[in-house]
Amino acid sequence: MDAPSYPDDQIEAGRLLFSGPAEFVMGVVDLKGLPVADRVEVCFAGRSNVGKSSLINALTGHAKLARSSAEPGRTRELNYFDIGGGQLYLVDLPGFGYAQVSKTQVAAWTKLIKSYLRGRPSLRRVFLLVDARRGLMDTDHEIMDLLDGAAVTYQIVLTKVDKVPKAEVEKTAADVAAKLRKRGAAHPVVMQTSSEKGWGIADLRAEIVAFL
Repeated sequence: MDAPSYPDDQIEAGRLLFSGPAEFVMGVVDLKGLPVADRVEVCFAGRSNVGKSSLINALTGHAKLARSSAEPGRTRELNYFDIGGGQLYLVDLPGFGYAQVSKTQVAAWTKLIKSYLRGRPSLRRVFLLVDARRGLMDTDHEIMDLLDGAAVTYQIVLTKVDKVPKAEVEKTAADVAAKLRKRGAAHPVVMQTSSEKGWGIADLRAEIVAFL
């Protein structure tokens, strides 16, 4: 990975934020259960098996803070994590590409997520995770359509970049960035991460701490 592109003080602020307390707060199944919007929120979204739990754990340094479901797509709650002792909410959306779930359940979850995205005043950014080995898939385009419609700023984070040759990762990142230029709510910078190797984690922390 390239050297961090953020100022040293911002990298350090991100490190300090995520080295503080990190706790699971609640799993929300309907909008009435959302906590009071009294602090900045960032949200992580992506397909099942894209590595959301691993990335959240890498960010916080807590190996078991976010847990992967034994069955991909079975997690159907908005999972809230308190970061830094009340400084930030990190929200883990259910994985898209639901496994063994009825169309009625999928429709209900899609409605909940749309309502959350459109109506959460404290939400600053959605980080849409994309597997570097696969690039953008149909489901990712559907999520981006939803985010564009909700007018919520989102940023693509490539995961598992250690599994792909660097030249291929750079090509994928360039292809994704080109597609994002046609989307109104998309942040232009594509981030690259590896939870296993720790690559890009400091940059992602620095990106998030800038919202505080």
